[in-house]
Amino acid sequence: MTGTEAISNGVGAFKQPSAKNAATTLAWMAAILGVLFLGVSGLARHFAVMPTASETVLSQVARHVFGGGLVYYVFQYATFAILVLAANTAFADFPRLSSILARDRFMPRQFAARGDRLAFSNGIIALAAVAAVLIWAFRGQTSALIPLYAIGVFVCFTLSQAGMVVHWVRSRAPGWRWRAALNGLGAVATAVVSLIQVATKFTEGAWIVVLIIPLIIYVLVRIHRHYEHFARDVAYNGQAPLMFLHHTVLVPVNGITKPAAGALVYATTISEDVRAIYVEVDPDTSAELRRRWEEWDIGVELVVLESPYRSVLRPLVDYVNGLIERGEGDLVTLVVPEIVPRSWLGHLLHNKTALFIRTAFLFRPNVVVTAVPYLIGRAARLRDRLSHDERLDDEDEALVAAASR
Repeated sequence: MTGTEAISNGVGAFKQPSAKNAATTLAWMAAILGVLFLGVSGLARHFAVMPTASETVLSQVARHVFGGGLVYYVFQYATFAILVLAANTAFADFPRLSSILARDRFMPRQFAARGDRLAFSNGIIALAAVAAVLIWAFRGQTSALIPLYAIGVFVCFTLSQAGMVVHWVRSRAPGWRWRAALNGLGAVATAVVSLIQVATKFTEGAWIVVLIIPLIIYVLVRIHRHYEHFARDVAYNGQAPLMFLHHTVLVPVNGITKPAAGALVYATTISEDVRAIYVEVDPDTSAELRRRWEEWDIGVELVVLESPYRSVLRPLVDYVNGLIERGEGDLVTLVVPEIVPRSWLGHLLHNKTALFIRTAFLFRPNVVVTAVPYLIGRAARLRDRLSHDERLDDEDEALVAAASR
């Protein structure tokens, strides 16, 4: 039964005319399924085969028909291969289905994005994570997972066929009556099977499906509402003249360093009102910085904020709030020097202050935080590369001179 929903959800993956090719494939699959089901059922009854905990019905039927020779093991391997393909079908189908729901704004937009291999990687990863959690929760007992799968499949069949009934009634296409009746009969049949499974397997794990399906529907509806509200909030349908705002740029510094100098250079390119901000934790250090800053004389004001409790963020946040309240800055940009180390270990030793500053101003209006990266060791690498290129040029000139001689 696994391939039914895979084909119905993957119509767009078929060659044109996709709808006709998908319908033909589904018809052949249904015919093969019917023949296999009737054949296995007839053989099982003929050989009086009953389900057991140690051997499947298919294995027992194959043992009666082929004996215990090579053909029996070929049959068992074929069954194993089909099960592998069935498991792979979920990883091919769910990501595609989740991408459809994501495009309709019922799932996060990340599920509609394709990865480097043109597959819906986020859906594959999410499905693998859920599968791993289920296997861990049920301690690897696949028999306990069967009710979850069976009920979920037949509930999906019921909803899809009921949806087709609504489709035929609304479209009134030629033959809509018998088509609606056929889909209605299928919906009733699968609904009855779902109810029987819920009633008989409720205590064996079916209650999880009964609980989780309404929860999933609720989450999808909430996601859809979020995207609708988001679209209304960001929509801009009018026209407005350009507003010339007073733009104040603040550069947090902890001293006269190359990263701070790079951030100041960038800040002067985006505004004329640039201020370097130093949070005073140690008065002796701030006095020395003031003296060096005056000697540097770069034309940028140094603002020293006192911090009696040695907090770096609170004085900075208060200063920015004061600027906005006094009207000294309609738009405030914090240009934060950010260290980019050469190794992963360096990331653990740097950039904590820059991260905290970005987090502190993330939800504040009219405040923009910009990071100016400084690559550790970049200058040395460029210097080595230039010297290496110069040596190569010298060697090439020597070789040309020797060849001319």
